[in-house]
Amino acid sequence: MGEAPFYTLRNSISMDIQTCLNKLGYVGVLNFATVDKDGAPQVRNISAIHYEGTDIYFLTARGKSFCRQLLDDGRVQILGYTRYKETIRVSGKAVQVPEAEQVKWRDLIYEEQPYLENVYPGETKNIDTMFVIKDYTIEYFCLSTRPVTREYFTVGNAVVKPKGYQITDACIGCGTCQKVCPQNAIDAGEPFIIRQNNCLQCGNCFEHCPVEAIIRR
Repeated sequence: MGEAPFYTLRNSISMDIQTCLNKLGYVGVLNFATVDKDGAPQVRNISAIHYEGTDIYFLTARGKSFCRQLLDDGRVQILGYTRYKETIRVSGKAVQVPEAEQVKWRDLIYEEQPYLENVYPGETKNIDTMFVIKDYTIEYFCLSTRPVTREYFTVGNAVVKPKGYQITDACIGCGTCQKVCPQNAIDAGEPFIIRQNNCLQCGNCFEHCPVEAIIRR
């Protein structure tokens, strides 16, 4: 017999901002994505992170390309993936921590993660620069539920940009979209309705609608 799965398929799940941040903390090492001056995507793993309420603090060395991209643009996306098939995506803008607070937050991260002393021992840690993300969105996506679970949250002044698909009033009620939805996430109505919190955003309904009544959000 094969090894038992480490997660149980659930019918539903309820998430909130703090639980998402706690899960990111458990993952520990997260993917941070930025865009360089040529518009090319850049991704790196970051573990020097501290969560203070809903504020996300992290550090990098001033000479690194990562630091320059943050200073030039600031937009950053953070991705964590748990062993329970949960993806947690943070999208926001990082800003440099005020000079007067740099040492305070840096020392706190070094205290929480002693391995950093091996990376930048003694006074060499002064090359580190602290950043904080205060305004951001969180997208929570879980594959271990049936149907899948997708939730969005906003922190600070961030605004969620709609994604996925929507059925318009051009719907003729034929039910084709229902039949081809992998997650049975479409309910009958006038027009039919996609349950956005259970949608894979795969586009199968969009491609099969005979009257093109489905649009991208």
